Amino acid sequence: MTSRILSFAMAMTLAGPALAQDVEVGAELFRNHCAMCHGLEATGAGPMAGVMVIKPSDLTTLTQRYDGVFPTERVVMRIDGRDPLTSHGSPMPVYGFFFEGEDAAMKTPAGQPILTSQPIVDLVAYLETLQDGE
Repeated sequence: MTSRILSFAMAMTLAGPALAQDVEVGAELFRNHCAMCHGLEATGAGPMAGVMVIKPSDLTTLTQRYDGVFPTERVVMRIDGRDPLTSHGSPMPVYGFFFEGEDAAMKTPAGQPILTSQPIVDLVAYLETLQDGE
């Protein structure tokens, strides 16, 4: 536990106010790992959507559904498995192993830090660019 806290503190210290986010990497991650279910347009209409018990979310309306604030913490926790969703017999995402790790940090709109992996930081940065009206 202590090493996790120290790792988190180090990540937040190193990250400083401007956290490294690569939207282009996030877009590529989305195409490779998310589009089969959420669709290339991220509207929930991917080729696998029809066979899923729980239909994929429209990821372009997250900010709208959360009263105008992008739900960073919820999105991170959904992707990394801290807020699991079982949609087809296994936790979402299918590629969860790829997103494991705690080598990066990001902040919620309220400034709360979240320790996660660099691929998730990049993917969330990309998802934020897809929001309707932004």
